[in-house]
Amino acid sequence: MISLGATWCICKDGVSDASLQKTLDYACGAGADCTPIHQNGACYNPNTVRGHCNYAVNSYFQKKGQAQGSCDFSGTASATTSDPSSSGCVYPASASAANATPSTNTTSGSSTYSTGAFGPSSTDISRGGSMLQQGSTLFCFLITLLFSALLWG
Repeated sequence: MISLGATWCICKDGVSDASLQKTLDYACGAGADCTPIHQNGACYNPNTVRGHCNYAVNSYFQKKGQAQGSCDFSGTASATTSDPSSSGCVYPASASAANATPSTNTTSGSSTYSTGAFGPSSTDISRGGSMLQQGSTLFCFLITLLFSALLWG
């Protein structure tokens, strides 16, 4: 697919799978549409960390309107003008395409990816961050309960 003037975001070569997994987790938890890379999704194959990372960071980049800094992910990704799309898997090249509903049958449900303060903005709590904050509140409550039981117990 040729799109003149289009820009995509992909994960850099030479980055460890562990770092790419952190990038993938962040992007999927912070607003990327990762449904196409779930099993049976149009972009599930190649079923590799790098392949899934490429799709996730591009989705995030497009949803953020290609904003400056939204394709860095702590140095694990970079922008390209070469379309990374492959047979059956189209990478969006704009925010409007990134927000479109996939036309293929994909599994439904919530993302299996987690979030963390790893991506372009550690203050971005657009999706996964609020879930992380709720989990932190529960954790604090449980720790307080444990210490109360030990102290009074």
